[in-house]
Amino acid sequence: MLNASDKPIFNTVARLLVVALAMFAFVFVVMVPLYNVLCDALGINGKTGGRYEAVATRVDESRLVTVQFVTTNNAGMPWEFKPSTTAMKVNPGAVNSTVFLARNPLPQAMVAQAIPSISPARAAQYFHKTECFCFNQQPLDGETSAELPLQFIVDQGLPRDIRTITLSYTLFDVTDMVKGAVATR
Repeated sequence: MLNASDKPIFNTVARLLVVALAMFAFVFVVMVPLYNVLCDALGINGKTGGRYEAVATRVDESRLVTVQFVTTNNAGMPWEFKPSTTAMKVNPGAVNSTVFLARNPLPQAMVAQAIPSISPARAAQYFHKTECFCFNQQPLDGETSAELPLQFIVDQGLPRDIRTITLSYTLFDVTDMVKGAVATR
């Protein structure tokens, strides 16, 4: 039972809990969609689209665009993750292929998810992935390696002042989110 001197403390704690819950709800429910809308409206963030269905197009052999590949691991992700090549010179309209290399040094199986980003952001709408390891989660047994394929087209509509596009991937450990999808040894 609460006595008169405990009521102000109880009321303060209850209010703080309500405020904390409201803050979490705001961050997880409102901020992500609001962030996406602002990025789209302002043309920032360089988020890439999903799978692109390639159609026969003419290759612009009069232009070369440098595509750079950069990788990082999210905090706590122990995999080795890197592009097989750090840059390619490509013609707009041409289909290009490369691979990224992943190695799980731990003895247990894990699942990863790669999140892409394009820079400059206004180039994102002209960079089309027809095949990408980022479309799916990547399970990898312990102490094994894999080549992760990427196939892409730089659209001929890319503004001529953009001569270099940087495609970066951040690799996240999603093993705990997909329990049961990884075989245990």
